[in-house]
Amino acid sequence: MTANERPRKKPGSAHEYIAVVAGSGLLPQSVVEGLKDAGHRPLVVALEGEADFAEAPDYDLMRLPPERLGQLVPRLKRRGVTHLVMAGGVKTRPPLRKLRFSPQILLYLPRLLSAYARGDDGLLRALVTYVEDSGIHVVGAHEVVPELLAPEGCIGKVKPNRTDEKDIAAALEAARAIGRLDIGQAAVAVGGRAIALEGIEGTDGLLERARALRSHGRIAGKTRGVLVKCAKPGQEERADLPAIGPRTVKDAHAAGLAGIAVEAERSFVLDSAETVRLADELNLFLLGFARGRKA
Repeated sequence: MTANERPRKKPGSAHEYIAVVAGSGLLPQSVVEGLKDAGHRPLVVALEGEADFAEAPDYDLMRLPPERLGQLVPRLKRRGVTHLVMAGGVKTRPPLRKLRFSPQILLYLPRLLSAYARGDDGLLRALVTYVEDSGIHVVGAHEVVPELLAPEGCIGKVKPNRTDEKDIAAALEAARAIGRLDIGQAAVAVGGRAIALEGIEGTDGLLERARALRSHGRIAGKTRGVLVKCAKPGQEERADLPAIGPRTVKDAHAAGLAGIAVEAERSFVLDSAETVRLADELNLFLLGFARGRKA
């Protein structure tokens, strides 16, 4: 039985102790706030160099270097943690020689190291399996803050036109293709063809490259264009769902794009009020497309 097929025990009772492994970005803060609103006092495991959390009276805090993630589960068990949420990105992956592991993880080490070399989704799947086999239930951030998931349809006031629809189809096909290879979740299309694919540098770097490509001879003079983000085929949904926020909108506008399309119910719109306000102000469309949409 795979990690995705297992029965999941969602956090419900305020007596359950929930840890949030917090990486970079806005999502960890939103998850912690959602848990507090539901009556929980979470344990925030702030990854050093990634998460920005200070001491606070309404949550517990543990700071952890990313290279010591392999020692985390026994520490959580000793503190009585019952559920774990993984939220936010990890921009840098420590070299293998610096990783530290607990004795309990040794049986899983071969598959974790193999997954570590293959790609993000494979590694996340292996981590989820290890955590759940250790007796801690892994919960998706989308189960804690479902209100942050993109709805289907236009999210702001601006709507895509026919040209934009062609760009959405082209970028979606490209994003799904690199997703199957566990490379990235996003692509940019201009003039009905994909011009840039997300790599290890993430969406910020993708949009920076798209901006630079505006002067390239093959797309020079072409206007508009679209950023598409979608979950990878077979995505481990309890970690690393696609996300956009205010910075995504600013960077898309700087790249000369007409809008952003994300997979509805499988993508986060962070700081949604500000994200939508900025998109409307900059005349960019925000669209949530159905999961089964054909490219």
